[in-house]
Amino acid sequence: MPPEPDSHEIYLHLRVLIGVVLGLSLTRILSGLSRLVQHPGRVPLYAPHLLWVLVILVSAIHFWWWEFGLATIRVWRFELFVFILFYAFLWFLLASLLFPDDLAEYAGYEDYFLSRRRWFFGLFALTFVVDYFDTILKGPARLAQLGPEYEVRLAAGVLLCLAAMATRNRAFHLAFAGLFLLYDLSWIERAYDLLG
Repeated sequence: MPPEPDSHEIYLHLRVLIGVVLGLSLTRILSGLSRLVQHPGRVPLYAPHLLWVLVILVSAIHFWWWEFGLATIRVWRFELFVFILFYAFLWFLLASLLFPDDLAEYAGYEDYFLSRRRWFFGLFALTFVVDYFDTILKGPARLAQLGPEYEVRLAAGVLLCLAAMATRNRAFHLAFAGLFLLYDLSWIERAYDLLG
């Protein structure tokens, strides 16, 4: 049998595969946005949908950066590899739900988005749960570094997603998307001290 690869080689292998999956996610979102610009009057737009497009775009990019923390893992097992890959798959599924292949049976993005909200917010809620376990994998020091706001953020995200699954209220969906986007940008800025 060939020798076991070291953890650094496995991590690099995983980064390539994550890059492919997230590249497909970003391609899906950017292609969808491009279609909106190319044919602005073809399908009625929906502001919460557009805000969620931005949220998922920012979140997928952030996830890609966040996963650099996996370099600290010294022992890789196949289950861990599959778990991290599953996390990346969630971003692709969310991007695909935002921009389906065909909208012919819907009156526009509002009709489509509200009809698929349980799928979208169910998967989005799952990203918060998976994120917690992903952070635990990076070690207790990483979890402690993020502070109590991190766990409150995850719990609030899941609860708000459950509420979004249950309601068609336009004001709720607009407020949730807009406030989440602002909060997430704030979280990223503070986590990485972007503005120094």
